Amino acid sequence: MLKDVFIGLSQNQFLTAAAKKYGLKLGAQTVVAGTNIEETIASIRELNAQGISCTVDNLGEFVFEKEEALKAKNSILEVIESIHANGVDAHISLKPTQIGLDIDYDFCYENLKEIVDAASKYDMHINIDMEDYGHVQPSYDLIDELLKEYDNVGTVIQSYFYRAEDDIKERKDLRLRIVKGAYKEPAEYAYQTREEIDANFIALIEYHLLHGKFTSIATHDHHIINHVIQFVEENEIPLEKFEFQMLYGFRKDMQLDLANKGYNFCTYVPFGDDWYGYFMRRLAERPQNLNLVAKQVFNKRTNTAIGLVAGAFLLGRLTSKKKK
Repeated sequence: MLKDVFIGLSQNQFLTAAAKKYGLKLGAQTVVAGTNIEETIASIRELNAQGISCTVDNLGEFVFEKEEALKAKNSILEVIESIHANGVDAHISLKPTQIGLDIDYDFCYENLKEIVDAASKYDMHINIDMEDYGHVQPSYDLIDELLKEYDNVGTVIQSYFYRAEDDIKERKDLRLRIVKGAYKEPAEYAYQTREEIDANFIALIEYHLLHGKFTSIATHDHHIINHVIQFVEENEIPLEKFEFQMLYGFRKDMQLDLANKGYNFCTYVPFGDDWYGYFMRRLAERPQNLNLVAKQVFNKRTNTAIGLVAGAFLLGRLTSKKKK
């Protein structure tokens, strides 16, 4: 039930627009690394100084206008140049719908190719994020085309999909981020219970650790992290074959602890003002994430906790007051 609520909120255009306007009041800075490139580079430097690498997401998705898609593409190109110019340890994550997949396939491919080509000149990795089920196969088609010319491309396997086992075997030679999945998908395509998803998540991780190129294990679940640590020790898997990933602003102490213990660690660093849908899906994916962030915000003794604990409701209040 709670997952459905957060998914619904993530797709609410009215609340998304309001979140852009009231982002700072709602504590957006606790879940995004900055609203511009300069702020984001500063956040990346702080993480790098702690032994943590970053993957940078210029927030935005489900774009239906070419002008907006081109703006997103150019922004990503600016981030690539800024990462290189500043010498920080970071690469790019992006969503195909942000750069035109819902507008025209060929238009999206040309935008994506320009991004991958620019990154390849700096030996920079581009991770192509997966979205809802209807966009999965077109996204894989884009990747297959890119792989004919480039080798700096990776993608995501979402463990709640039935097709995930076949997908990971087919793409085992790619650098893969393995996640549980954060969209609301019907039983026709996806597992519905936490137990089924977790079991498949672990199975996919173990398969790729044993047979794949490089595995990014994206989870905040310490039970799964502990399981992975035991698995890699028992199977003598080299540390350079995998990394743990968590979201910016979540479980900071555990992020630092894993990095200090010598594990490769990468923080998913979103930036920009289009943060609301992203954050709501993180809560839908694992409602406990709300507690993780709220505790950290409370520890800072700031009023932003109000926004994180009840962001959707506060947005409604702010916007309704504005109308009066």
